[in-house]
Amino acid sequence: MDHHRTPLFTALRQHAASDPLQFHIPGHKKGRGADPEFRAFVGDNALSIDLINIVPLDDLHQPGGVIQEAEQLAADAFGADYTLFSVQGTTGAIMTMIMSVCSPGDKIILPRNAHKSILSAVIFAGAIPVWVYPMKDERLGIEHGVTLESMQNAIRMNPDVKAVLLINPTYYGTSINLRQMVEFIHGCGIPVLVDEAHGTLLHYHDQLPMSAMQAGADMAATSVHKLGGSMTQSSILNVKSSLVDIQRIRTIMSMLTTTSTSYLLLASLDAARRQLALHGQALAEQTIRLARDARRQINGIPGLYCYGDEICKQEGVYHYDPTKLCIHLEQLPLTGFAAEAWLREIYNIEVELSDLTNLLCLITLGDTEHEVNRLIQALRHMSEEFLPGEQHADRVTAAPVPEASSFLLPPREAFYAPFERIELQQSCGRVCAEFIYVYPPGIPILMPGQIISSESIDYIMRHVEEGLPVKGPEDAALRRIKVVKNVHEDTQPLYQDI
Repeated sequence: MDHHRTPLFTALRQHAASDPLQFHIPGHKKGRGADPEFRAFVGDNALSIDLINIVPLDDLHQPGGVIQEAEQLAADAFGADYTLFSVQGTTGAIMTMIMSVCSPGDKIILPRNAHKSILSAVIFAGAIPVWVYPMKDERLGIEHGVTLESMQNAIRMNPDVKAVLLINPTYYGTSINLRQMVEFIHGCGIPVLVDEAHGTLLHYHDQLPMSAMQAGADMAATSVHKLGGSMTQSSILNVKSSLVDIQRIRTIMSMLTTTSTSYLLLASLDAARRQLALHGQALAEQTIRLARDARRQINGIPGLYCYGDEICKQEGVYHYDPTKLCIHLEQLPLTGFAAEAWLREIYNIEVELSDLTNLLCLITLGDTEHEVNRLIQALRHMSEEFLPGEQHADRVTAAPVPEASSFLLPPREAFYAPFERIELQQSCGRVCAEFIYVYPPGIPILMPGQIISSESIDYIMRHVEEGLPVKGPEDAALRRIKVVKNVHEDTQPLYQDI
């Protein structure tokens, strides 16, 4: 295929250049009806292609023209049989994956460090989650991948599962032996879905972990906007399988997608695909080089540690993405959240995420040595500012996400069940009726249907006390939590927890 072409982006530019008289939405009519200050800032070019699904521009819900061509080019670029564009972010793609293979009451195997969007899809589908536990990194306080042995045990105990979802790579950048895992799961006749939100570049360089399509997965939701150069909220769903139904997938995706699709987002996917297909390897090479140099310099700064090749010696880690800098504040007496705030205030630097003991910084296609040097300068200053003179000063300890408590109700049933609000500190033993998670990374501590454990309450309160962003409950102050009425931990479970 000719990857110099951008069928959709080109059609949009040509349509704008023809300057048709518009009697359709959007109401700003090429920017003339927009707020003047906003129009001046965004620019007339962007507003001129903020269009809708008129005939010359095809329709994302039933593509048969330039969008279809753009998706076919993307499928070729990412090694898929089919690629579907998403303007609902990777959340929409993940929900499509799960809802296209799971019906109410179906079991799906999920890793404990699954993102909230995965578990939201479980509720919408009415599915039953079966947990497999990723390997914990006690030093860094993060979780890596699941092992083949744990997956074998999960399937042996649940031979009726309808799908397995894997995360590859994790938010922190580590990867499992995905091909080996896919081959085993396929040998059991089960489709493999991959949350590849942080893996856009994987397909384009052999120093990066293997992509889901290369490993033979059936579907993969990939955030092109995160690391591939498209606009925020634009993602793709790659499909390559005889175990899933592409027509069913398209139907579900359409059901979850606005009918007023953003052509700005779609055009950015088309253009990002062109750049990756033509220059992806060279751009990834440059990004990896910058990141490896940054990692080397960070590891020379007193009090800081940024994992590298040695991480692959840990169980649950087969490979890692070097463009993700997980900066562990090993000897500094401050939380990652406090370090993030300091970098923002003193150096005007924003990081991807922070937790109790880490900062995560992403080196992407948009970085140069200039940006990396500014980060290193700021980290050196932070070390000088906070590294204690005596090595026994109080340091922040890591707090891995607690193991998932048992489900007394299926998540969907708990979400819609009658509820009451009680004090969080008094909720131990009750059944949760809402999500609680720290975002980022967005891994639920509790979700509807789970017994609220003392370990979960302690974990939540520690993050609240440290000022980290605990989200999800309707009570933003986290004093009260929604629980299912008249259901307690001594209630007979509706199904046997695994």
